[in-house]
Amino acid sequence: MTRITEIVRLIILWVLVLVMVPSGTAQILSSQTQSPALQPVPLAEESPVRLPAVTIPDPWERIGPSGLIMPGNPPSNANWHAGPITLADIQQIAQQNNPTLIQARMAVQAARGQQIQAGLYPNPELGYTGADVGLEGTSGQQGGMIAQEFVTAGKLWLAQSAAGHGVAAAIYDLEAQRLRVTNAVRAGFYEVLLAQKMVDINQDLVRISGEAEETTSRLRAAGEVSKAELLQANIESERARVGLFMARNRHRIAWYQLAAVLGLADMPPAPLVGDLVKDLPTVSWDDGLTRLLTGSPELARAKAAVEQARCHVALQCAERRSNFTMEAGVKYDESAEQTLVDVGVSVPLRIFDRNQGNVITAQAQLVAATREVERVELDLFHRFAESFESYSNANRQVELYRSKVLASAKESLELVKAGYHEGEFDYLSLLTAQRTYFAANLEYLAALRELWQRSVELDGLMLTGGLQGSE
Repeated sequence: MTRITEIVRLIILWVLVLVMVPSGTAQILSSQTQSPALQPVPLAEESPVRLPAVTIPDPWERIGPSGLIMPGNPPSNANWHAGPITLADIQQIAQQNNPTLIQARMAVQAARGQQIQAGLYPNPELGYTGADVGLEGTSGQQGGMIAQEFVTAGKLWLAQSAAGHGVAAAIYDLEAQRLRVTNAVRAGFYEVLLAQKMVDINQDLVRISGEAEETTSRLRAAGEVSKAELLQANIESERARVGLFMARNRHRIAWYQLAAVLGLADMPPAPLVGDLVKDLPTVSWDDGLTRLLTGSPELARAKAAVEQARCHVALQCAERRSNFTMEAGVKYDESAEQTLVDVGVSVPLRIFDRNQGNVITAQAQLVAATREVERVELDLFHRFAESFESYSNANRQVELYRSKVLASAKESLELVKAGYHEGEFDYLSLLTAQRTYFAANLEYLAALRELWQRSVELDGLMLTGGLQGSE
């Protein structure tokens, strides 16, 4: 009966120790000093930045060719031909299906998990002890022990603060990727419209070349033009058809490239609603540069990295102060018929390893992170200046062609066509007018394409690459 009583007492003591240790741990955590130079970063649940909920698609509803899982595939009954698609519709599709955005959201979740993990206290250790087993035919001393490491110098708070700035950096990466996708979709949307415009111009050229070929054939039958002029008219008509074929291919590929950025490579072509001229954003040097340097997520991410490095330096300095471990045990000595309690404290002596190497490394990383902010600012300025030059040149060219060149080229072609029918101009004059008209339209579309690309860059904080992998 005495043995049973002692065992019960032993179990009760173990339970009391297990209950009391976490309480003591909480008191030590609350009493840790916090560096006044560093501000704590809240946990993910308390973060002031709220991200949209991440919806994990059901893979069984999105099976692609050959049984591959394609998270971005639309339902099989989706009807993309229900009507024309606007830029807003396309943007919404991209935000839901572009794989890089899902990657960036998961990177934020991973960083939040690291922040939570960095603040967790070490687990207690529970063990068994036995001594003097077999002494005088007894079981000796049998019992259990529990040990707990106590973290000093606010290391958990510093580690969690550093990880919190890592969360902020991941959020800025997510915002940067969202802008990249938005800009890529916007550029691709108007690229498709430009390609359609190119198809229209080539169809116009095929029509004009066909009319010239018919007129030349009639004049040749009447003996008014040479066979060489008829052959030249045939050649120009065939060249126009080849140009139309190439323009249609360009339009098809432009759509495929847009669909890839959307995350829906098998999305069938659909009519788009947009105006290549009216939708153009206006960008000025001063406003654009100010907006870039104050709102760039690339720059904000670099600044978050500086704060993270600063916390890391403080953490490595705090690591020079040793943690200590306390342990307590309860055991029963059968030979003496007594219950014994053991208590111990151990502290590592920082004699040789004072974490000096990690401190030097962290300090160097802080200096490098600070310089990275300067590098990003200069890089943004450099990219902005280069893009603005192209934007300004293309904008001037588009204005000139729209106001003068295109109208003059069209009028010249109409006058020469009429004169060629009446015999006032030879075929060489008609061919020159046709080529001038077509070249002017091609140059106009090329300038408009350049203008759109640079406008999207400048208006979108210089972020491009809708399928660029997240960091």
